[in-house]
Amino acid sequence: MNQNEHDPSESPSTPPPFNQPPPVEPAASANASGISAEERQWAMFAHLSALVGGLLTSAAGGWGTFIGPLIIWLVKKDTMPFVNDQGKEALNFNITVAIVCLALVLLSIVTLGVGLIIAIPGWVIVGIAWLVLTILAAVKANEGVAYRYPLTLRLIK
Repeated sequence: MNQNEHDPSESPSTPPPFNQPPPVEPAASANASGISAEERQWAMFAHLSALVGGLLTSAAGGWGTFIGPLIIWLVKKDTMPFVNDQGKEALNFNITVAIVCLALVLLSIVTLGVGLIIAIPGWVIVGIAWLVLTILAAVKANEGVAYRYPLTLRLIK
């Protein structure tokens, strides 16, 4: 008999490895860092609420970008440590962006409009960076990673 042929009279005690299903991993509500799904979701909302606030108040200069993170941080800071951290981070970043935009407005006013040569490209760059970094932070928070925005003033500790 050939090595590749199987004798039907032989009853193998274990099936060949290719017939075995892959091992099943237990589903867990917390990721590897031990942060619950609810906490990760609220942390993501803290970041994304800045986008919603910016869209809702965009006609008035987008001043609402820090209201969502502020509310979520104030409500959840005592019960969820990860949300406390990420809410403060989102709030600090949006306050920093507001300060930069206000500085660009003041530059335009003080220079009687000549500063718009710097301010308009500055607003575009800051706006794109704000959008990209906020989405990135929301994704990282949902993964359970404590995201830190670059070039952010940590005003709320």
